[in-house]
Amino acid sequence: MRSDTQFRNWRILFSRCADGAWSAPQPAAFAAAPPALDADPYVSADGRRVYFVSTRQNRDGGDQLDIWRARRGEDGRWQPPQRLPEPVNSPGSELLPRETADGRLYFGSDRPGGHGQGDIYVATPQADGGWQVANLGAPVNSAANEYEADISMDGQSLVTVADRGSRSHLYHYRRVGGAWREQGRIAASDTEFQVGPLHSPRGDRLLFAQRDGGRSGEFFLAELEVEVDRSWPPGCGW
Repeated sequence: MRSDTQFRNWRILFSRCADGAWSAPQPAAFAAAPPALDADPYVSADGRRVYFVSTRQNRDGGDQLDIWRARRGEDGRWQPPQRLPEPVNSPGSELLPRETADGRLYFGSDRPGGHGQGDIYVATPQADGGWQVANLGAPVNSAANEYEADISMDGQSLVTVADRGSRSHLYHYRRVGGAWREQGRIAASDTEFQVGPLHSPRGDRLLFAQRDGGRSGEFFLAELEVEVDRSWPPGCGW
């Protein structure tokens, strides 16, 4: 995802690693034409599905974000994306969809009926093709604004983006006895907001975006364990 320096005009781009170098970023095959916005891409662990949020469904040009999903065909190409149905999507905006190994979907939403300005939800697919959506509740959600979350592949670590004061920061939770226990804020800039958390496959490192000087959002890494696998994220040509 790339934005302008004001963190607006979001676009989803892709690059390929070829001959030891990344190609110039290009719009993804499923990208919407401007002025519609696309953001928060997430590719499933098996590489067969990509989730993202978009305003393309708003015929009036509004800024409401809904979750969309595209499947990869047998030829390796992305098929036309489909908007996920209610109750995954809602009259509010949805953000940062993240699929788990068992097919559930974590995301943020400011839909009515939450604990605060925005909450973290989990959607579970049903046998009939529908979805059941549940609010994660406290301590993950509060009267403040929780709006993004990423869960580790083993389901034991959760990182949210929450605005509980002057700006948004990263908050870490671990599953203890079937319940989430807050571990505190992840070390990052106090004067800048953080977005887009992503656990490493082992759950020991966290990738996120944060303003860096005049640049509106650059990639940063945080360590969630003492001993970490430093080969992630992989580089091109390493």
